[in-house]
Amino acid sequence: MNAATAEERAAINQELKELYNSLPDDEKEDFNRQLQTFLAREMGRLKSGYESVRGGISDN
Repeated sequence: MNAATAEERAAINQELKELYNSLPDDEKEDFNRQLQTFLAREMGRLKSGYESVRGGISDN
């Protein structure tokens, strides 16, 4: 989410895939759950920030 370039985003995604593949099968479900929680929280934060900025622009 915080990648500055497409290349950086691809590198982060590859690192996550490698980490996931290195986990024992019994830890993969927990990893997925934690990743989904993180992504949902970050998306909510971004949405809130966007709406705040968008509302400020509409008020002017």
